[in-house]
Amino acid sequence: MSGKPRLTYCNGRGRMEPVRWLLAAAGVEFEEIFLETREQYEKLIKDGVLMFQQVPLGEIDGMKMVQTRAILSYIAGKYNLYGKDLKERALIDMYVEGIIDLMQMILMFPFSPPEAKEKNLDSIKEKATNRYFPVFEKVLKQHGQDFLVGNKFSWADVQLIEAILAVEEKIPAVLSGFPQLQAFKIRMSNMPTIKKFLQPGSPRKPPPDERYVETVLKIFKK
Repeated sequence: MSGKPRLTYCNGRGRMEPVRWLLAAAGVEFEEIFLETREQYEKLIKDGVLMFQQVPLGEIDGMKMVQTRAILSYIAGKYNLYGKDLKERALIDMYVEGIIDLMQMILMFPFSPPEAKEKNLDSIKEKATNRYFPVFEKVLKQHGQDFLVGNKFSWADVQLIEAILAVEEKIPAVLSGFPQLQAFKIRMSNMPTIKKFLQPGSPRKPPPDERYVETVLKIFKK
């Protein structure tokens, strides 16, 4: 095995996509193993690789790490994307947890039954525009810096640009009332490592389609 981190998950966004984003933003190349059958997943469990019988699985620095939040915080700490002290880390944690709450709605949307999709999309729009995006608009305005915490690029910035782009895919005009976030989106998208990740052919996964949903259900649903 090379020294690169190795990620095991389905060939789609899901809970692994923020890990891909964070590694890419840190300028770290990684390898991927894509689960395609339930047998592959069951073998990982049988081999004792998955502590809680769940993926994502990230193999980093000789560790077999599970739980998305643990993988992300390790990467953030390792690549100096986790603030300069405990207070900055606490802010980053708060911002990240809020974004994860919003992204959970995005994550589950492809699995909505057809009759619930419109309602769920309305809920994403309402939460994004009234609960989550106003927080970050205010933070950026009051902070007066290019980044959310301190004046340094952090894990929180990566999570936020991922969330902005994911919501915009479904609601293109969602940032219309948020000038600070519009400027933030432009700044982040032009950072060299993120700009590279946004190019065609990068490890960034496309929006989930029916094939992805079918694969996930086939592998994980008993």
